[in-house]
Amino acid sequence: MVLTDEQRLDWLRLIRSENVGPRTFRALINQYGGAAAALEALPDLARRGGRLLLKVCSRAEADREMAAAARLGVRFVAMGEPDYPKTLQAIDTAPPLIALRGNAAVLARPSVAIVGSRNASASGLTFAERLAHQLGEAGYVVISGLARGIDTKAHKATLATGTVAVLAGGHDRVYPAQNEPLLEAIVEQGGAVISEMPMGWEPRGRDFPRRNRIVSGLSYGVVVVEAARRSGSLITARFALEQVSNLTKLGTVSYFVSLTDQSISRSVTRLRVRRGGDFADIARHTTPASSAGVSL
Repeated sequence: MVLTDEQRLDWLRLIRSENVGPRTFRALINQYGGAAAALEALPDLARRGGRLLLKVCSRAEADREMAAAARLGVRFVAMGEPDYPKTLQAIDTAPPLIALRGNAAVLARPSVAIVGSRNASASGLTFAERLAHQLGEAGYVVISGLARGIDTKAHKATLATGTVAVLAGGHDRVYPAQNEPLLEAIVEQGGAVISEMPMGWEPRGRDFPRRNRIVSGLSYGVVVVEAARRSGSLITARFALEQVSNLTKLGTVSYFVSLTDQSISRSVTRLRVRRGGDFADIARHTTPASSAGVSL
């Protein structure tokens, strides 16, 4: 499937309309046969649901977002199109549209997410850097969220081999701002940056867990390094655990990593791996000497 320009605009209008999330979007498309018909039906559906007003994204608003995206070299890829990642498409809450900047080809390669603490220890940063580098050398793309700390180390270690950054805000609202040069390097060196959020959107606290489901959805496995018990990184791991049953249906998952847990000691990185394989071998030889070891 490849959308026409008009269809792509309608998809953008529908997903940007009030109270339309990924599941509602799919339900509307299935019920009305397309985004244009669903947009026409929204006001009546709102009235029948007891609402007098429902904010429907206008054509002018969608045109402005398309133009803002194009100025940054960002394009919108719809679920079902060739450049939409197959692993992401398999999750229940896959975004109907992703805003993509950079090389779409990296999204089709086997990938592992490495996420973790923004204030990681030296051993945690070393572990993330070594693991990311060796995964890249082994042919894996490394996915992360462009945050300070572990995410930054993972991206930098795989600039030459392929990395994907997933944003919690719009492409023109990079967070943290200090990582904007890193984002540009990712694009310039053949990686990719994606977001489901509108252009101009400043990321809020609740947007980061939403972003994390995409990080895990893009990945065949997730490694979490030195995350606090209530951190967004562990949310990513939980999303991965929920999504793995869907991913295995693709027949492409050769391993699955659950999470690291530093609740015992900040200097300890414990890794639990299910389904073995290349990743387990790499992890076994990457653990820092200061760590208490890896449980495989």
